[in-house]
Amino acid sequence: QVQLVESGGGLVQAGGSLRLSCAASGSIFRLNTMRWYRQAPGKQRELVAAITLGGSPNYSDSVKGRFTISRDNAKRTVYLQMNSLKPEDTADYYCHADVLTLNSGYKSYWGQGTQVTVSS
Repeated sequence: QVQLVESGGGLVQAGGSLRLSCAASGSIFRLNTMRWYRQAPGKQRELVAAITLGGSPNYSDSVKGRFTISRDNAKRTVYLQMNSLKPEDTADYYCHADVLTLNSGYKSYWGQGTQVTVSS
């Protein structure tokens, strides 16, 4: 079994910054691509950013230039640095990982989510 635990959410004023973290633990042989998704009330979950094992990032157009995804493979942790936050960034943010597990091959996992609220 693999666990993803997010942290770092909270309430921030527009224009402010937050840094989300997602730590992976459990039966992990290798963490492949890791992603951050978000889901605002009444909306579908959307991909915000992704980063490959080698560190190549991709971003949705809505966050490009404001958010930065990074990872520390030794710590099995992925980060999302969010700058210039806008009220429309308010959502629950979820970590997702493609994992080569020790015993069960390739699987995907989700974290429990962390709430980000941006006030205007």
